[in-house]
Amino acid sequence: MIKTLAAHIKEFKKASIATPIFMILEVIMETLIPFLMSTLVDDGINKSNMHHVYVVGSLMVVFAIIGLIAGLLGGKYGAKASAGLARNLREGMYRNIQTFSFSNIDKFSTAGLVTRLTTDVTNVQNAYQMILRMCMRAPVTIICAMAASFYYNVRIASIYLLAVILLGGVLMFIISKANKYFKAAFPKYDELNASVQENVSAIRVVKAYVREDYEQKKFKKASHNIYNMFVKAESIIVYNMPAMQFTVYVCILLISWLGAHMIVGSGGTTLTTGDLTSLMAYCMNILTSLMMLSIVFVMVSMSSASAERIAEVLNEKADIVNPEKPDYEVADGGIVFDHVNFSYKKNSDEYVLSDINLDIKPGETIGIIGGTGSSKSSLVNLISRLYDVSEGSVRVGGKDVREYDLETLRNEVSVVLQKNVLFSGTILENLRWGDKEATEEECKKACELACADEFIERFPNGYNTYIEQGGSNVSGGQKQRLCIARALLKKPKIIIFDDSTSAVDTATDAKIRKALATEIPDTTKIIIAQRISSVQGADRIIVMDEGKIDGIGTHEELLENNEIYRDVYESQTGGGGDFDEKQSEGGDF
Repeated sequence: MIKTLAAHIKEFKKASIATPIFMILEVIMETLIPFLMSTLVDDGINKSNMHHVYVVGSLMVVFAIIGLIAGLLGGKYGAKASAGLARNLREGMYRNIQTFSFSNIDKFSTAGLVTRLTTDVTNVQNAYQMILRMCMRAPVTIICAMAASFYYNVRIASIYLLAVILLGGVLMFIISKANKYFKAAFPKYDELNASVQENVSAIRVVKAYVREDYEQKKFKKASHNIYNMFVKAESIIVYNMPAMQFTVYVCILLISWLGAHMIVGSGGTTLTTGDLTSLMAYCMNILTSLMMLSIVFVMVSMSSASAERIAEVLNEKADIVNPEKPDYEVADGGIVFDHVNFSYKKNSDEYVLSDINLDIKPGETIGIIGGTGSSKSSLVNLISRLYDVSEGSVRVGGKDVREYDLETLRNEVSVVLQKNVLFSGTILENLRWGDKEATEEECKKACELACADEFIERFPNGYNTYIEQGGSNVSGGQKQRLCIARALLKKPKIIIFDDSTSAVDTATDAKIRKALATEIPDTTKIIIAQRISSVQGADRIIVMDEGKIDGIGTHEELLENNEIYRDVYESQTGGGGDFDEKQSEGGDF
């Protein structure tokens, strides 16, 4: 974990090294000032030597200024290094997330990834700054002050040593008890973020069903869980200060009593007033540094869970990567499934797709129909290698998809997803996701094929109409047609429509299918649909049932030979039902 995070310091190594150097310089200055104070009192004030007072006082001012500048520079470089590490961690996680396959994404919740990129990184940033500054400053202060104390008087310095050991033990006990609550608290942020994300993204549904009170209670519960964990942790941490104050006061009393006896008893030969003044200052330095060190341990304890969660994302390796020598050209849109078995979980005996054998010719139009959960989408996801097969192989253009460069393959396999996604920006900007170099004329042509030009031209700003986040200012059918146009701009060899005309009326659906058949005859077209009318004109239709191919043929052949297809066709043409309604009625689906 530490090695993973340290690798992201990168260009901020100099700032990370400079910070502790300036902290050490500040500590040296702070250690020398009490030393000078001793001679100022003994040789200056007590002997009425004002020249000595001026010289030593001037040196103390110089050392104080040097310490101040060193402290400021340490703070500056510490902030730069910690903020830089945070930036690199966010960039590293985000970059790695972009390489994830769907199976990698499935391991992390969306809310969990957001928490890692925000709250967890901030925790690590704060901890790193504390480590650079206080983890170096506090131990060096303790060592220097302890050495100076032993130089003045071994007996009194022994009090410091004993106090450090006792206070250190108490602080470590407190931190160990609080640490388990901090580790339990930060994963609770995932639940909180999930509640917020779900509520905001589905706000229309929440308001439509008047479920605001329910969502507020859910958020309050998630928030209260975090509150409880931090209260328990802070209730333990709060004992840090009383333990520190008790130790300081006891040390001051013992030093004052013992020091006074030494000064009076020896007539100032064993210990002087100036020495006692310096020892008091060193006492505060030692115990304050120990307190700082305890705060660092608390911060590190709090951030350790965050660091582990960040390392999980950074160390996650994409399941799907390019081969050593990838192919950069897809010959044609031919697709072959050869004894394919597929499961979303590795080493699982239960397959989502079982023994799939299929040969699709280039330019062929294939319809896929089946009930919900029959693995239609899982089947087509293997073509563009969004998932890898568990057994068997999928070949595109005569070659196994695992032999291709991923970018090349996915540019030649265009997918219009079941869930249509548009991004905030103009219509043209959304369309150019398909081809960033596409001209406005090419975008208009693609929209004509997708029957999207009909509604775009009615907008006052036409193709420069701004699309709100998620496409909230256009209808479901309009979103689907824009997504189809976007996919067509890629000019792929294979185009897959995953139930992507479900929100489009049947007349427009027919227009789109006719345009596609006429304008891109050489492109292999795969149409997943619930309505038989959407696929009955296909060259062949595949009937899926429980992850297996139940039948393949033309519309007429399946009506004659496939009972499932025939029953669904009769239910849709006779009673207007859809595929899943027939499934629940007939018992076979």
